[in-house]
Amino acid sequence: MDEKYRRAVDAAAIFSETDLSGRITHVNDQFCAVSGYSREELLGQNHRILNSGVHSADFFAAMWRTIALGSVWKGEICNRAKDGSLYWVESTMVPILDSTTGRVERYLSIRFDVSEKRQLLHSLQWRVGHDVLTSLPNRAFLSDLLDQALAVSRQENIPLAVCMLDLDGFKAVNDGYGHASGDLLLVEVAKRLRNIVRSEDVVARLAGDEFVLVLRYVRDPSELRAALNRVLGAVSAPYLLNGKQISVYASIGVTLFPHDDENAETLLRHADQAMYVAKQSGRKRFHLFDVSRDREVKATHQTVERVRQALIDGELCLHYQPKVHMRRGDVSGFQAVLRWQHPQRGLVAGKDFLPLVEETDLIIDIGEWVLDQVLSQLAQWQQGGRVWPVSINIAARHFQRDDFVDRLKALLARHPQVAPQWLDLEIVEAVAIENIAHVSACLTACQALGVRFSLGDFGTGYSSLSYLKHLRTQTIKIDKSFVRDILHDHDDLALTRAVIGLARAFGRQVIAEGLESVEHGVLLLELGCEVALGGFIAGPMAPVEVPGWVQGFVAPPQWQALPA
Repeated sequence: MDEKYRRAVDAAAIFSETDLSGRITHVNDQFCAVSGYSREELLGQNHRILNSGVHSADFFAAMWRTIALGSVWKGEICNRAKDGSLYWVESTMVPILDSTTGRVERYLSIRFDVSEKRQLLHSLQWRVGHDVLTSLPNRAFLSDLLDQALAVSRQENIPLAVCMLDLDGFKAVNDGYGHASGDLLLVEVAKRLRNIVRSEDVVARLAGDEFVLVLRYVRDPSELRAALNRVLGAVSAPYLLNGKQISVYASIGVTLFPHDDENAETLLRHADQAMYVAKQSGRKRFHLFDVSRDREVKATHQTVERVRQALIDGELCLHYQPKVHMRRGDVSGFQAVLRWQHPQRGLVAGKDFLPLVEETDLIIDIGEWVLDQVLSQLAQWQQGGRVWPVSINIAARHFQRDDFVDRLKALLARHPQVAPQWLDLEIVEAVAIENIAHVSACLTACQALGVRFSLGDFGTGYSSLSYLKHLRTQTIKIDKSFVRDILHDHDDLALTRAVIGLARAFGRQVIAEGLESVEHGVLLLELGCEVALGGFIAGPMAPVEVPGWVQGFVAPPQWQALPA
């Protein structure tokens, strides 16, 4: 090459010359700089010294065939430097022909380092297909990955599970600790999911707290159940974020291909529907989609809309179940119980329709309607010269709203004649411990208004001294599942005795629900519990029946005969 051209090439590019056998006969300084080899180490060597292993033998065979025939070859090659690092070059290989014979006598190679460009391009492509927060594939990339997995499953005739995972309690973390903590939680959940699944499986994040798992090569139902239980266990283990221990749980919806022989989009929708069912069943559950259940889910959505219309049309009503002080023999308050006066089915109990709406915002509308109705009823009783405290169950979704306290304050202002202490709000233990800091702050704010609080279903979840210390409710209610069998089940008796002891040690009133006989009352009084409600005393009754029932109530003499 003419010297002036060589100087120009040396200044601009990575340059080398090679003889017909492939031995390097010349390299410039840029070649040495990018490869890390000295000129002495390169001269006489074959270019295989730079082989990265990225390209196949066929790739190089096609390249050499092109230049051996006297044609120019252009392309990008990944080389390996002396220190083992990889770098990419955009290469143009030019065969130099003998002017007399026309035969190839040597090869010139002009290269440009494109590593940075490829890295930037890769980064941009990665960002298009991945969630920046968790580094997991996003919805767009998931579609491609799922299509590929389905193609393999069809070809190999091996089942594949598509799982939709949603965190229970994530909103409470965001509300109670801030979005930064919520982001840290999502990153940790993503890390746990990646660690728990196999390398051939897919973990993706759709949005918010929704994740998708694609479990490949699921050979039998027991293998699938084991995998899903491992996922639920990994997600539900406590998290330590910024020095605070936080617990969330997961609900998983699963659909199994080819039993559910649909495209990727439909499988994701079916998994989402199954997840909805799992959430209705309680937290830390998974549910497998099937066609018949799909019809049930659609029916559930229809029921939710029907309940919404019932609220609008005034078909919902409240009944009141009395709580009595067994030793004194008087009525200490009432529990508000929701009923649906259905045009065709008659009076429907809350347990038959409330579970279907508890995970929707409809439960908030119903909860505020109940609060307003109870305050109105208290005002009516007060006008008649009698008033009793009324307990109201507050749903988790309702209580965890950021504006719960403000809206409660507005409701109380609409009924100024009713003293707030006649209102007793009951939250269940499982809801309270999901975000104990937020719940505790909310309790304090509500109690500052004069409203009382009860902790319901105590003993069914994670009862501990620390929860009682932070959840300063005035009352603890023993779950009826314990009270029902205390006469003949030693374990339930021991649990009930322990709960009563805890409540008294912390200066809380204790109430037992599910009282079914005189003997239940006698035993509860001996254990130190004096207030109870249950079918033996009376079931829920319409408001108009309350004054007459109270006037006629007489406690069994066996209760009043017991010494205090």
